[in-house]
Amino acid sequence: MDRLLNVLTLMSGLLMALVLVSVRRAHIRVEYSVSWLVAAAGLLVLSRSRGLLETMAHLLGLSDPPLALLLVIGCMFLLMFYRYSAILSKLKDDNIALAQRLAILEYHLQTLKDNRPHA
Repeated sequence: MDRLLNVLTLMSGLLMALVLVSVRRAHIRVEYSVSWLVAAAGLLVLSRSRGLLETMAHLLGLSDPPLALLLVIGCMFLLMFYRYSAILSKLKDDNIALAQRLAILEYHLQTLKDNRPHA
């Protein structure tokens, strides 16, 4: 169990570092990085506090505390992926609407250009 918790501690540290470097290099926006940092911090706290982990396993009805940790991690990341899917869907819809508005503007410009008197 200790080896798994140590690996999870290392992974949470790597996730935090990756997110911070990505924010610094402008690969990820700050408002999206907060979710990842909170998830990594939660993973770090859970992987370092054995008592909290055992209590959580008992509440979930699991006999193995690391299994409870992995279940919580899986659920947490599943929720994050759902959130980002919703954000991507909205961005796709906004992109389609923007392309349609641009096409309408181009049509109006072409109409104005065709209707102007020629010299």
